[in-house]
Amino acid sequence: MKILVLTRYTSLGSSSRYRIFQFLPYLKSLGWDITVHSLLNDKYIHFLYEGKTLPIFNIIKNYFLRFVILLKKRKYDIIWLQQEAFPWSPSWIETLLLKSKTPLVVDHDDAFFHRYDLSGSKLIRKLLGNKIDATMKISDVVIVGNEYLADRARKNKCKNIQILPTVIDINKYQLKEKDKLENELFIIGWVGSPPNTKYVKNIENELAQFCFNNRSRLILIGSGQLDLKDVPYEVIEWNEKTEVNEIQKFDVGIMPLIDNPWERGKCGFKLIQYMACAIPVIASPVGINKEIVTDGVNGFLAYSNEDWIKYLNILKNDNELRKQMGVNGLKLVKEKFTLQVNEKLLADIFIKLK
Repeated sequence: MKILVLTRYTSLGSSSRYRIFQFLPYLKSLGWDITVHSLLNDKYIHFLYEGKTLPIFNIIKNYFLRFVILLKKRKYDIIWLQQEAFPWSPSWIETLLLKSKTPLVVDHDDAFFHRYDLSGSKLIRKLLGNKIDATMKISDVVIVGNEYLADRARKNKCKNIQILPTVIDINKYQLKEKDKLENELFIIGWVGSPPNTKYVKNIENELAQFCFNNRSRLILIGSGQLDLKDVPYEVIEWNEKTEVNEIQKFDVGIMPLIDNPWERGKCGFKLIQYMACAIPVIASPVGINKEIVTDGVNGFLAYSNEDWIKYLNILKNDNELRKQMGVNGLKLVKEKFTLQVNEKLLADIFIKLK
């Protein structure tokens, strides 16, 4: 089988890395011929996360290359597209270039349609509001990371909708036992990208109140520099090779969100990473978070600002509860959220199309 894989980013982009690239070794082991084209390269990722210069020339060049590749789409058995082929372009362009006898599989792990249909610009809403919907409608399979995204596909009467979560390679998450020493700092951890630090800022006061009376510290992986008043914190640069080791130092992993349409489309990947390290979690009850977190079993759902302080205190003062929640979370991840469980399910989707 020959598959044309069209990703949004290179493997440096987390969504492309976890939704697409980590599955490729298994698909290649089946003897399949995989051709990958990433629309936005590493320079664009550095622009997003580090504020470096926008690589306009590279973007234009890759748009052109993708256009040329799609002109030759009939040589492939399947096209596997992440989100959209040409961001910010009219839907008729994508429809014209993607619609063919070659089966099209589209993958969504975020509510990208809301970037258009809920844009603050009336012009963008009018011109691009149905862009993602149009691509869904011509797809042979729509793969989504959660029910919120599946509902959008159902509204577009997609013929084949498959829910596959965003997953981790469990082989990279070796469990490390740790005993908390008396008077040792209690570590609250968060991992993510700079644009998402706004959710941490939303509970800044609660973190400050908790840390004021406790020997505690907030560790932020991949956040970039930000200002958190009265919160003792440390920023650690994200590195794929050290990420798991850094997460394993957490005593609790947090995932605060606001309850808006974009956030309801998220796949809860932070929670999966924390749980894979056998760490209890505290999360906002938004979207798939309510499915991943069983309140009081593998973590807590914070329904109010006060809940953040309450649950942080409970976990800090109960080492055995932290351990048991960690065990429960790891069990869930092994059952549902690993590459090893889901790679065969993905391959079956492609085989049935062929």
